[in-house]
Amino acid sequence: MNLKEIAQELVAGCREDRAKENLEKLYAPDAVSVEAMDMQGMGRETHGIEGIRGKHDWWEGAHEVSGASVSDPFLHGEDRFAVIFEVQGKVKDSGETFDMKEVGVYHVADGKIVREEFFY
Repeated sequence: MNLKEIAQELVAGCREDRAKENLEKLYAPDAVSVEAMDMQGMGRETHGIEGIRGKHDWWEGAHEVSGASVSDPFLHGEDRFAVIFEVQGKVKDSGETFDMKEVGVYHVADGKIVREEFFY
């Protein structure tokens, strides 16, 4: 897959609630995910597809999403793209509601996402 195809499939997967299913298809086995802040008490960086899958599992277990949108991808050269995520919901444990907006920047090499970085 080329950059545009990867970017479009990532966005489609997010919109169609199949982001976790896309991990094997779109991500390199040793991909790195970097958050803007430590949200789980385990540091900002997560390594490997299984670690990234664990982040998805944690998010789904800890939050109730009431609304979400994903922008079309913004391509940057031949190796990066960005996506804007907007999510509304509540934290399951506390009941606290949130309205979040973040930018995800994805780095691609050899037809796979090798790094994702989130900006809040």
